[in-house]
Amino acid sequence: MPLRMRVHDREPIGAALRRFKKLLERSGLTKELRKRKHYEKPCEARRRAEMRKKSAIRKAKLPAKPPTFR
Repeated sequence: MPLRMRVHDREPIGAALRRFKKLLERSGLTKELRKRKHYEKPCEARRRAEMRKKSAIRKAKLPAKPPTFR
């Protein structure tokens, strides 16, 4: 899937770069690149996924804090 972005005539390069970075982030390309930067063993990936599940369960069990007013 090619990403395309049109740069407007009088648009500053900084603004165009910022838009481009947002486009990459939304497409999920940067996440995929970070994931593939280093090889991860399948057992490590499974362990990380299991820890993520346990963490989510633990967070769901915690009671929600009531808002504090000063």
